[in-house]
Amino acid sequence: MCYLCIHGHFYQPPRADPFTGRIPREPDAAPYANWNQRITAECYTPLAGAGHFGRISFNLGGTLARWLDEHAHATYERIVTAERDYQEAHTVGNGLAQPVHHTILPLARRRDKICQVRWGIASFAHRFGHRPEGMWLPEMAVDYETLEIMAGEGVRFTILSEEQVHGDLDTGAGPYWVRLPGGGRIAVFVRDRAMSDALSFGMPDSAYVDEWLRDQVEWRCQRGDLLLIATDGETFGHHHRQGVEVLDRILSAPAGDAYGYHLTTLGVHLRQTPPRAEIEVIENTSWSCFHRLARWVVGCDCTPGDGRWKGALRRALDNLACDLDGVYVQEARRLGVEPWPLRDDYISVVLGQVSGLAFLSGSGLARLSSGEAQRLLALLEAQFHRQRMYTSCTFFFDDLERHEPRYAIANGVRAIVLTHRATGDDLSNGFRRDLGVAVSGKTGRTGADILDEILTKAEV
Repeated sequence: MCYLCIHGHFYQPPRADPFTGRIPREPDAAPYANWNQRITAECYTPLAGAGHFGRISFNLGGTLARWLDEHAHATYERIVTAERDYQEAHTVGNGLAQPVHHTILPLARRRDKICQVRWGIASFAHRFGHRPEGMWLPEMAVDYETLEIMAGEGVRFTILSEEQVHGDLDTGAGPYWVRLPGGGRIAVFVRDRAMSDALSFGMPDSAYVDEWLRDQVEWRCQRGDLLLIATDGETFGHHHRQGVEVLDRILSAPAGDAYGYHLTTLGVHLRQTPPRAEIEVIENTSWSCFHRLARWVVGCDCTPGDGRWKGALRRALDNLACDLDGVYVQEARRLGVEPWPLRDDYISVVLGQVSGLAFLSGSGLARLSSGEAQRLLALLEAQFHRQRMYTSCTFFFDDLERHEPRYAIANGVRAIVLTHRATGDDLSNGFRRDLGVAVSGKTGRTGADILDEILTKAEV
């Protein structure tokens, strides 16, 4: 007899136009208006309706949660209620937090890692009513600095894949201790890659789940440890239409039947079975690229075609981020404000918990004049869009002309406009210059061409 946990990573990138707040029509999502609508109909709503969010371990990305709350509220409420009920029944939830914008954290500056982790914790607590014990790393991309920041913010555990760690994995998925450079430690669960891939990419028809369980689970269960399947939540119903039925069969197998597993979740298992062994992390790795983190930096064989645009786009975004930070820091310090803690706390405005002016007042800045307050709030909003430039899908796919890189550029433009209105500083020329080096391998157009299209459409 062993324990089995299935973890679903539920996430969609932000798709809304940063100037209008509306998602443009996405023809390839037909018959739905956009991919969020389609995947909700195929995956999130049937999973929630079947009660599966109360039986698996899962993380719900902040950008997806916000969209569901606004556009599919009944489904959102079922997900939130399922997690809260689980937490009440077990004194520990089955949901994990996630850095809000799905940033590849090892590629981020330390202060941006801190921001994304804090924003992810705050977003989770806002929606589920309690602090998270675990946090999902975007693309499982990991380095020790990120783990140390998470542990410092009270995160007790995360999930990695077996090819991302060194050490003896004799106790299955663990949990295991990872020692941190500063002397602390964090627990890590290690997913079974082969079994996860077997479900993700070779899912059986719903009529053959018993055979799949015999082939994949029964023999692995003989040692009595934890088995962990971790996969995209969209596997169930979107990537595989039979996925909801297959998951239901796996979750409904009687505890004492031939396959020999008890269902559990990660928070519960950590409390019942604390780590007994240590492993080491292989830094700058992920679950979706075998070339370290090259997929999100300079391109690699994981995506076809000419990936040189990725390095050029990242350089353009990094240079713009540096310029935006410089203007923000100068204004914040002129007003006697510590810039980065204030930005970390700004998530309360993003979540709608407080108005901008009330936020400043609660941060001890009621003394600011109306003009000073509005300038500072505009620069904080620019910082929000600056964070959104780095959502992982910006660099995930094969061409600059896709809507994901375009979305990153659009958020950069929005941050530039907010900064210009607040201070008069125009950062567009440098951004355009840098984007001119990023060239689509399919069309020959540059990032500067995309920038000018966005400016024209936004009437800026």
